[in-house]
Amino acid sequence: MSKQSYRVCFCFRRRFKMTVAQAPEDVKNLFEMYSENGLMNADGLHKFLVEYQKEDETTTDDAQKIIDGSKHLPKNGLHVEAFFRHLFSDTNSPLVSLGVHHDMNAPLSHYFIFTGHNSYLTGNQLNSDCSDVPIINALKRGVRVIELDIWPNSEKDDVHVLHGGTLTAPVTLLKCLSSIKEYAFVSSDFPVVITLEDHLTPDLQAKAANMITETLEDILFTPGPEVFKEFPSLETLKKRIIISTKPPKDYTEAKEDKDKENDSKSDKADDEVAMKKAELHENKPKQKKAPEYKRLIAIHAGKPKGGLDECLEVDPEKVRRLSLSELELEKAAETHGKQIVRFTQRNMLRVYPKGIRVDSSNYNPMIAWLHGAQMVAFNMQGCDKHLWLMHGMFKGNGQCGYVKKPDFLLNTNEIFDPEVKHSEKTILKVTVYLGEGWYYDFDHTHFDSYSPPDFYVKVGIAGVPADKQMTKSKIVEDSWVPSWNQEFEFHLTMPQLALLRIKVHEYDMSKTDDFAGQTCLPVSEIRTGIRAVPLMDKKGDKYNNVKLLMRFEFTNPS
Repeated sequence: MSKQSYRVCFCFRRRFKMTVAQAPEDVKNLFEMYSENGLMNADGLHKFLVEYQKEDETTTDDAQKIIDGSKHLPKNGLHVEAFFRHLFSDTNSPLVSLGVHHDMNAPLSHYFIFTGHNSYLTGNQLNSDCSDVPIINALKRGVRVIELDIWPNSEKDDVHVLHGGTLTAPVTLLKCLSSIKEYAFVSSDFPVVITLEDHLTPDLQAKAANMITETLEDILFTPGPEVFKEFPSLETLKKRIIISTKPPKDYTEAKEDKDKENDSKSDKADDEVAMKKAELHENKPKQKKAPEYKRLIAIHAGKPKGGLDECLEVDPEKVRRLSLSELELEKAAETHGKQIVRFTQRNMLRVYPKGIRVDSSNYNPMIAWLHGAQMVAFNMQGCDKHLWLMHGMFKGNGQCGYVKKPDFLLNTNEIFDPEVKHSEKTILKVTVYLGEGWYYDFDHTHFDSYSPPDFYVKVGIAGVPADKQMTKSKIVEDSWVPSWNQEFEFHLTMPQLALLRIKVHEYDMSKTDDFAGQTCLPVSEIRTGIRAVPLMDKKGDKYNNVKLLMRFEFTNPS
């Protein structure tokens, strides 16, 4: 290789390989503060971790292990490059890394639960295949509520899972149950809830009951004969699978009309047709209810007759699950906000996407969480921005699929009013220093065929209306290792529900800017100090190398 070619190659490499020269001034200054003679020993590193990073539990031995694990010699301390590399390593997570750390001894109704909608669908709601694969993928990601729509097969002798009234190709209930059993606890020991949308005859309900009991065996949670006065705690339900559906009597007493998830009202039948249907029903042989099926139901679902007041009535003698569409919840929140909060303190509320979301898109989950809804049901097979928020919420509490609701939603003495504006609680300061990894995780012509990319960062808050905000950094041109060094400030009234949104784009003058990574972090679990923030692709899967170096600081409002 000629000297000229080598010089060109070396200069090009400097554009994508991070060097200590690119370390932010803050990092260099901190190294100077906590090091001696160009080395940061275990005592200095320990002091930095406790004083600056606020890692109070860290010991000098922990600091020495970091030094011992460094690839950079000498072993008696870190030089500035090794210190920089430690800050940019995966071990320097932006989130509290304590595993499950919320109180798990409260009733099930006290938690937000990672919840799927039509969990068996591989794509859209109209003609995609039904399969156990999306169920497996959801469980691997930490989803704790799996929804199955169960229907008779064409011969009326077996149970299929499919989206009724559509062209979706079915999968057998047995296959879904087998996969749920195999993968239920690969990501979390805490319970899996199977919500059943039941369209079966009593004979097939009995068959389904046998399938459930024989497949799930001893991990199936079977309640006693009485309806719960209060839901059990998560700790007592570890490694158990729970069934939630309407008791069979609700189906035999009501007309078979599942599409409660269709926002448009059904056309009313004329009197003559209605009378003929009534006569047919009268003459139809009575089928026995399936007691085996009813005994499996731990979380009773159903929508009482009447209006919202009846639906949200709290019975001190029993608890239940209510389902509302996203539109029904929005409408109810306008007039019954405090009643919804009161209801969800003891009972379960499931919210599901409106019927016109045939593309399997999702909705903003914040209104549901603000009113205490535990099961905010999402289509997990997509990659929309609202799904990123869902992923962000359940990065909390060790990614176990359960996040304890804030105390203000559980206070029975003073019911929280979602409509009341609250005072500022904290200020989150976010500094975006630099990023790296795109050169290794993307094709080198992915962003631009002839030059390095032009990256910028969007940083913002998803939360209650008063906290919502989105800001944008400057564009750094022609660099695989962009350095922004910009600070953003967010004033938060409800940090307990706030999520920090981070997105990177590549500026394109002639067309839509290219996506270059995203992540969403629960503000309540962000660690202060300088942290390495890994980015995800559109589906929420972590890139191998793409990450940002950022600083987080919380201050009190003046």
